[in-house]
Amino acid sequence: MQIKDQPIHESLLIGTLLTGAAGSFDAFTYLLHGEVFAGLQTGNVILLGVHLSQAQWYTAIRYIVPILAFMFGTMAARAIQLQADKRQHPLSEQRWIVQYEIGLILLVSLLGRWLPDLVASAMVSLIAAAQLQEFRRLRGGPFTSLMMTGNLRTAAQNLYDGFIRGQQKSRESAAVIGTIILSFAAGAGITSILTHYIGTYALAGAALCLIAIDGIFWQDQIKLH
Repeated sequence: MQIKDQPIHESLLIGTLLTGAAGSFDAFTYLLHGEVFAGLQTGNVILLGVHLSQAQWYTAIRYIVPILAFMFGTMAARAIQLQADKRQHPLSEQRWIVQYEIGLILLVSLLGRWLPDLVASAMVSLIAAAQLQEFRRLRGGPFTSLMMTGNLRTAAQNLYDGFIRGQQKSRESAAVIGTIILSFAAGAGITSILTHYIGTYALAGAALCLIAIDGIFWQDQIKLH
């Protein structure tokens, strides 16, 4: 149920689709493109440090590239946001970002067989960065679709407050965050299965999530006009 006056892009449905796509990004690059993460840059930084400490310079490059791509992707998304604000009759800012993500997914999928792992992982990191830059709130509160550590902490706190302290609102919040976490795991799991059958096209699941989001935004724009 959507909260009154809540922007559509902060709804649970959109958050669930975003986290499903985000789980897909990391599973895709880890399984098919060098065991790196597209969105979970903390993992890349840890592995970078480990390999540098062991003087494994070539392997370390595998992690430096998605980290740098993620930073560049954040700047690119910021440029898109600012450009969207200047248009007289623009698509909503969120639609610009989602369509940018879809376009990059299509490129990775179509060219994936010929792209080196470093290039493919960098391109998916661009996608993940754009998503994190734009979508940072869920039902009025802070939100990230790319990493689950904070969501796990929030879920645990709400479970305690909800069932030990008897706070109904906390129980509802725990259910919302639990849905987000399960969506992330489902996105990763489905992509893992798809890699066995369709290889580089395994991002199709993430693309469908984002296409659905774009459709929801489009319908919302029609209602507003």
